[in-house]
This record gives sequence, structure tokens and C-alpha cells, in this order.
Amino acid sequence: MKLLAIGAVALASLVGSAAVAQTQGPQNPGPVIPGVCVYFNQRLLAQSTVGQAVQARMEQLAGEVQGELSPYGAAIQTEIQTLQAGGQAADPDGSRRTAVQQRIQEAQLLEQTRQDELRYTLSEQRRLISVTVEPILVAVYQERGCGILLDRESVFIVNPAMDITDTVIQRLNTALPTLSFNRLPIPVQAAQ
Repeated sequence: MKLLAIGAVALASLVGSAAVAQTQGPQNPGPVIPGVCVYFNQRLLAQSTVGQAVQARMEQLAGEVQGELSPYGAAIQTEIQTLQAGGQAADPDGSRRTAVQQRIQEAQLLEQTRQDELRYTLSEQRRLISVTVEPILVAVYQERGCGILLDRESVFIVNPAMDITDTVIQRLNTALPTLSFNRLPIPVQAAQ
């Protein structure tokens, strides 16, 4: 039974956002183009203190959820093994098999609810980070005289002097060093 895949899903989404490949650039990165700036949000989420705090806390929450769901899986597995070992004599009227199927459905529903809660919790923390980052980005954009701000994911190679990500990370570390949070229930409107 593949109950409890939630930990893997939650961690994969976090690792996916934090695993930022740093490749060695060319020896001559080319000229700095005035007014062109680049920003890498995934690196901000992976390297800022608040981004790292969110990642660590989400891993803890995923572990808590897995710990909450494990007993369900173990109890269901034990009951299935008992039914299989006892054959028809263990469940002459089929009521135990029906009860196990109902528990499986309940466990799957709980697992889906917890996955949704973890996704919602992560999205809310990222939203809070974005709210703090936006004015920082605007300020750095204006200070550096940017005429255009490109997403680093859309640019293959860029002159590092045009990348404003480090400055934004430094200011975010000062403005929002961490976030404390627990798993959030999904609001009724969002669940529908």
C-alpha cells in the first residue's frame, strides 16, 4: 500500500524550489548592458534565511504528517494480512473487508487533506516572502537604474554585474530573517 506518499511529495516540491544549479559561467561574461537587470527568485528562496527557515519548517511539518498517517497505514496493513491469513473463516459475512475498505478510503482522504494543507501552507509562506520582497525589488531596480528586469530562469548566461539577486537577498535577510508557522487549514473558499 502506498499510503504516506505525502512526505515525498512535500519534500520534492521544496527540494525542487531549493535545488538551484550553479554552473560555471564563461571567463568573459560580456559587457554590462545599461538598464538591464536580472533577478533569480528561486535562488532567493533557497539562499535567504527566511527561505531556508521555511524549507526546514516544511520538512518538519511533512515529517509530522507522515508520523500522523503511519499508524493508519500500519493498522490497515495488519488487518489486511489478518484477513488474508484467515481466509473466508476470518470474515464470513464480508463485514471486516468492508470496514477495511472504509478505513482505506478515510486514510486516503486524510492523506489528501494533509497534502493540500502542506501545499497551502507553503504557498502562504511564499506569499508572505513575496510581499516583503516586492518593495525591496522595486527599490533595488530604481537604485541600479534598471530599465528592464529579467527573470534569471529565462536567461541562459548573464554578466554577474547585472544580477541584483544578492542585493535583494541581503535586504530580505534584514527585513524578514525568518517566519514561524504551523500547518494551515485550507480556507473553506479555497477548498471548494
